[in-house]
Amino acid sequence: MTIKEIDRMIPATRGEASRRRERRSVVKPKRWKRYEAAIIGTGAVVLFLAVWQGVATANQTAKWMPPFFLPSPTETAEAFGKLFTDPRQNIWADLGTSGFEFATGYIGASIVGLALGIGMGWYTRFQYALDPFVNFLYATPRIVLVPLFIIWFGIDWQSKVAVIFLGALFPMIINTMAGVRNTDGALLRVARSFGAPETLVFQRVVLPGAVPFILTGLRLGVGHALTGVVVAELVAARHGVGKLISDFGVTFQTPKVFAAVIFIAGTGVVLTWLLQRIENRFQSWRPQIRS
Repeated sequence: MTIKEIDRMIPATRGEASRRRERRSVVKPKRWKRYEAAIIGTGAVVLFLAVWQGVATANQTAKWMPPFFLPSPTETAEAFGKLFTDPRQNIWADLGTSGFEFATGYIGASIVGLALGIGMGWYTRFQYALDPFVNFLYATPRIVLVPLFIIWFGIDWQSKVAVIFLGALFPMIINTMAGVRNTDGALLRVARSFGAPETLVFQRVVLPGAVPFILTGLRLGVGHALTGVVVAELVAARHGVGKLISDFGVTFQTPKVFAAVIFIAGTGVVLTWLLQRIENRFQSWRPQIRS
């Protein structure tokens, strides 16, 4: 091997080594980014619980406020366990009642909300006709309608379902309508230029493009529906998690109040996370803004 051949090999070898270093430097941040949200979120929760425990423990010693004002995380965890182990609590009847009301109201809102949202997005005159009612009812706090629903439907599950239905309905309508209206105009022109009928254009172009928006509306509707469950049962109910929270509050059982609230919030987090995972699979279908 001549000296010239060796000289030609040296830069290639150095270039390969530098490329390997660059690949390693690129791969490592990607691995970190993959778990960054989970690590930071978990750390923030742990820090919050530690501070909460410290403040509650210090309060028990210094007596800054009555102990029932701020139970510690450990007391809340014990109360959470007692909710499911104490036979006098009858927690399963309350969970069954709230679960049935939530499922009925949410599913009904999903069916009606998607139908109205698609209709308002596809037919402009239909949107003009319903816009005043949607805007009026969306701006109305649902809690002010609870007494009216109780007069109409009584204090049984029907009035709670009505509150849940109305709370979850409008995010679904608005997001579905936005999804239909945000369909790429170029795709519509291409489909129509090939003579595709309107039904086929809607099925193959409009509806797939609206799926990410529809899933966003379903995800937002979960929070509104859970709020409706608690609000309706706080006002008047025989069973349910909201009724449970009300009973614990008036008897100053603060750890059990915290436990029930955490259970409701945890249910919302799980349902929202599941819908978020489904929504992420359709993000590529969302129309992209051209610069």
